[in-house]
Amino acid sequence: MPQDTLDPPDWSAIREQGHRMLDDMFDYLEHIRERPVWQPIPQQTRELFREPLPREPGDLAAAHDTFMREILPFSVGNAHPGFMGWVHGGGTPVGMLAEMLAAGLNANLGGRDQIPVEVERQVLQWMRELFHFPPSASGLFVTGTSMANLISVLVARSTWLGADVRHLGVAAGDKKLVAYASAGAHGSIAQAMDIAGLGSDALRLLPVNKQYQMDADALRQAIATDREAGFTPFFIVGTAGTVDTGAIDDLAVLADIAQRQQLWFHVDGAYGALGMLAADIAPRLQGMERADSIAFDFHKWGQVPYDAGFILVRDGTQHQAAFASPAAYLKREARGMAAGSPWPCDFGPDLSRGFRALKTWFTLKVYGAERLGQAIATSCALARYLAQQIEVAAELELLAPVSLNIVCFRYRCADADRVNAEIVVRLQESGIAAPSSTTIDGNFAIRAAIVNHRTAQADLDALLRATLQFGAACCQGQA
Repeated sequence: MPQDTLDPPDWSAIREQGHRMLDDMFDYLEHIRERPVWQPIPQQTRELFREPLPREPGDLAAAHDTFMREILPFSVGNAHPGFMGWVHGGGTPVGMLAEMLAAGLNANLGGRDQIPVEVERQVLQWMRELFHFPPSASGLFVTGTSMANLISVLVARSTWLGADVRHLGVAAGDKKLVAYASAGAHGSIAQAMDIAGLGSDALRLLPVNKQYQMDADALRQAIATDREAGFTPFFIVGTAGTVDTGAIDDLAVLADIAQRQQLWFHVDGAYGALGMLAADIAPRLQGMERADSIAFDFHKWGQVPYDAGFILVRDGTQHQAAFASPAAYLKREARGMAAGSPWPCDFGPDLSRGFRALKTWFTLKVYGAERLGQAIATSCALARYLAQQIEVAAELELLAPVSLNIVCFRYRCADADRVNAEIVVRLQESGIAAPSSTTIDGNFAIRAAIVNHRTAQADLDALLRATLQFGAACCQGQA
């Protein structure tokens, strides 16, 4: 009897169309410099995506044509070498191909005895090696560092309050947990405290020094003050690459404080943690190897296609205790597909999980740690070059030290905040370069985050030329 399936009636036709689609993406990446970094979306293009639910079958070639004309040109542009807006990786052709393989396999990595889970465990083993964690450390692929930070807070919460907190909630206990991070910490830390039921007000945001690192003396004083007030300090967050300036907290000092105070030490290394791959950056991350947990993204400096975040926890037993939820339909066996315990779902909130590990495995296998580390080192060298060019340009002003790969600067002008805000928008709309903005010590800053492995010195020169051109025009009252 004929089977009603979603497979194509003509495999040769879809094979031909699939090759065309793949070639189009290779062409896109090969010739990406010929495109604008970003461009505004025409209203008629937006209207195309307001149609009602399709009821009848459509044509794959037609859908692909729509993608090429109406979707591909209007992405945020982080694959482009001129993209410097946020800390977004550029992706690679290898990662793209691996994502295609993972989609074809359609594996659910919540658990079961299957080789994709072993691929994830292989990446975990590599991360233990990279960060000098013990064999008992656990790890998990997640959407990104925001989720990884949340998992770390939940594991630390359960470790401090005991397993009953999972059933009774934080309100049943008498401990008022408080955590500590610098004022430059990512907002996902406060959000994690909120979601964990501890409240964002329980996160103490501490001042930073001239290098935009957490003030260690302020941390010691805050812990003492909270203890005297009846609070229970439990969690210190060190940041390896702050979102505004790329500053690295003094992780060794924070690790010492956490050890003496017997607090959980977590490192938010969203992009900076993978600096361990670069010989000239790894020494600056000293102390991270002593963390109780590390959160980071492969899709930033690791150049893996979105999304591929990771959480690494020193004590795998504590990690599993915070999430494992035995259920009849998840019963484990010694043989068959239900073997292979513990499963990834025992270490996080997701039972349905994509095969993020494959594109990461391919990236590490094909490019190797040394080549990826060199790309990281190059992005930092480019940031130093940009800072040097800014310092010798009378019209420009550097607003913060360049710690890693983020450069914050502005055009000198009366009404500087308004003018520089206009410069950022004009840069983005020009398609030449796409920085973002932030505020440094109360001043509006143009923020260039150099993450993409495709970015070269010429792209920074183009950014500077356009900044000077638009700055001059805006300062002459043409804004």
